[in-house]
Parts: sequence; structure tokens; C-alpha cells
Amino acid sequence: MHERERQRERERQRERERVGRAGLGQRETEEERGRERQRRQDANLGLDKRGQYQRQAGHELALSPIPGLTMKARAGLVSALVLFLLMGEVSTQRTRGKKPTKRPPTTKKPSVAKPGAPAQPEPKEPTEFPPVILGPPSAFPDCPRECTCYPSYPNALNCENRNIRVIPTIPFRTHYLYLQNNYITEVTEGAFVNATEVRWINLANNRIHQINKQVFEKIPALLYLYAQENRLKEIPSGLPASLEQLRLSKNRISKIPAGAFSKMGNLTLLDLYYNQLADSDLGANTFKDLKSLVQLNLARNILRKMPPALPSGLIQLFLDRNSIDDIPKDYFKDMYHLSFVRLNRNQLSDKGLPKGVFNISTLLDLQLSHNQINSIPMISSHLEHLHLNHNQIESINGTQICPVTLEDELADESLVPRLRYLRLDGNHLSPPIPMSVIMCFRHLRSIVL
Repeated sequence: MHERERQRERERQRERERVGRAGLGQRETEEERGRERQRRQDANLGLDKRGQYQRQAGHELALSPIPGLTMKARAGLVSALVLFLLMGEVSTQRTRGKKPTKRPPTTKKPSVAKPGAPAQPEPKEPTEFPPVILGPPSAFPDCPRECTCYPSYPNALNCENRNIRVIPTIPFRTHYLYLQNNYITEVTEGAFVNATEVRWINLANNRIHQINKQVFEKIPALLYLYAQENRLKEIPSGLPASLEQLRLSKNRISKIPAGAFSKMGNLTLLDLYYNQLADSDLGANTFKDLKSLVQLNLARNILRKMPPALPSGLIQLFLDRNSIDDIPKDYFKDMYHLSFVRLNRNQLSDKGLPKGVFNISTLLDLQLSHNQINSIPMISSHLEHLHLNHNQIESINGTQICPVTLEDELADESLVPRLRYLRLDGNHLSPPIPMSVIMCFRHLRSIVL
């Protein structure tokens, strides 16, 4: 009886424990399900904030049921996966470089002058000029800061390549003045007040548009004036009578004032290459006073005629790159020392070349390339170099162009023509060279065909 009572009590106790455990498990299951929903919402919210994963990642986290796993294990696996992804995202955000933010350009406010302060003057020189380069300290107290004075050359003043705009005061001891490769725009007499002994001035490659006449009154003993590559529009006035060389190439000269070369009987070299001189700028008396002139360079101008009345003592005449189409008869007859004539790149033809115009006994080098010549002109037996390349020559006959007859050559060896170099390429000729040419010009060393 009592045994049955105790057994029933034990069964009722086990039933109560079973019901308690079931209720506890159900509460735990509901709590786990609530936590799972919260984790999913947090994960989706985190992914949306970072914008790195698509919404499909949210339902990827909702793992499909895996056989053999309890609901609690599945929740733990999902939590671990979400935590792993969140940590990776945070790591990526830390390592990703921050994009530089561009600041808007700030515009400097224009300065407003105070009512009581005077207005600032405008700069007088172009701002593109670089600053002046000062020279090293000098042992000469009168040496300008912009220049260099070498103790070994006390008579030379070196002011080249210094970005100078204004010529400094020249010391009295200066004989050689170097001012090339600067930004000088005008030459005035103030810098030469004490420079009465200057013999040589180099002003090449500046921006000079004017040389005052009074400058040459201060330097009456000047021998060499180099002013090429500037902006001069006419020959400077008042050039000293002592001058021996005048170089004015690569300027803008289109005018030679009357009497510009008067009293310049010592001038030996006049270089006017690459200017804008026309026939009207060269009068009959332009060069008449240049009794000592040896070299005249008028190449690369706009001449259509030969310059008139050249000095009789001229040795070198350069007229390349003009538009000359005619040479007057006996043009060279009074030039007793003429040795070099260059007329390359003009418009010369047979019509504009009188017969025997180049038959000058003193002529050694004749250049007529890049013209419209059809036949070889008559030459002197003393000519040594003849340039006829790039013309319209179609044939060559040694008998016709030979300055002397074969009989005269055989009778007197001194009469054999002295031609050594003959250039005929760029014409309508083809080898071989006729034997008559070889027989006439027996001193010929080179023929370019």
C-alpha cells in the first residue's frame, strides 16, 4: 500500500519535472528566436550604412536549415558569420585612404590704397626680363657691379650675359667692351662719358632700336662695332671716321641716311646681311666714300638689281638670297681686286648674264647656284672654284667654255686654266664628263655632277 503511494508520488514528480523542462525549453527557444531576429536586423542595418554589400547578403545570412544542427547552433553560426563580416568591413574602412578634399581656389582680394598713401607708380620695364646678374667682387674700384673685370685683362670690361637693360658707366681704362646677349634697348652717351679709349664694342643680340649720335662723339677712336641681331631700322648716324668693321646683320634696317658712310675711309668690312634693304635704299653715292672697303655683305635683303657704284678695292661681294635677275654689262670692270662673288639663290638666267661678264682676271671663286641658268658662262683662266649646281644646264661643251685654245695651252703651260673645283649637281646632266672638259681644265681635282 505504502509502496504504491510512493511510486505514484515519484511518477507525479517526474511529470512535474518534465513539464517544467518543456516550459523552460520553450522559453529558451523563444528567447533564441528573438535574439536571432535582432541580429539579422542589426546585420542588415550595418550593411545598408556602409553601402558595400547588396541586400541579398541579408537573406544569405539566413542560412538554410542544415541537417543535424539545433536551432541554438544555427543561431550561433549566424552570429559568428555576421561578426566576421562586420570586422572585415571595419578593417577595410581603416586601410582605405582618405580622399583628399580639394579646397576651393581662394582669390586674393585686391589691395585698396589707403586714402593718405600715394599711388604706386607703374613699372617702367617689362616684367618678363629676368633679374640682373651681378658679377663677382673686383679688385678694380671702378668696375660696375653688373660686369666682371679680370686683373689679367685690365683693359677689358665683360658685361655679357648679365640680363642688363641699361649700359653701366664705362671706366676710363676700358678698350674692349663686351655687352652682347643682354636686354639693352637703347645706347646713350651717358655711359661713355669717361670711356674715350674704347676700341671695340660688342652689342650683339640685344634689343637695341636706337644708338644716339652723341655716343660716337665720346669714343672717337672706335675701331670695331658689332651690333648684329638687334632691332635697328636704319644705319646709325655719326659713325666715327676711325671705324674699321661695322657689323649690322640681322636687324630691321630699311634705310641708309644720306652721308651715313661719309668720311669713313678706314672701313674695311660692312655687314648688312639679313635686313630689309631695297634698290631704292642704295643710291649712287651710298658707298663711294668707302675707299678701303674689302668685304660687302648685302645677302638676304630684297634687292632686284646689283648695288650701284661699288668701291674699286672690293675683294668680297656677297649678294645671296635676293631677287636679282640682271647684271649690267661691264659691271665688274673697275673692280681690280675682286676675288669672291656670291650670287646664290637669285633669279639669274642666261638673258640677264652678258657674255664675258664674269671674265675677270682677279676672280677666284664664283658661286651661282640655285638660279635659272641654262649654259655655263664664260670664265677667266684664273678662276679656281665654280658653283653652278641646281640650275637648268642640259649640256656641257669643253671647247665652248674653255678660256683658251688647246694650242695655246700646249705652247705655254702658264696659260692652262686654273679651275680646280666644278660643281654641276642638280642640273639636267648625266655622266660621263666630256673629254674636252678634261683636256681644257687639266688642274681640275673635283667635279660634282
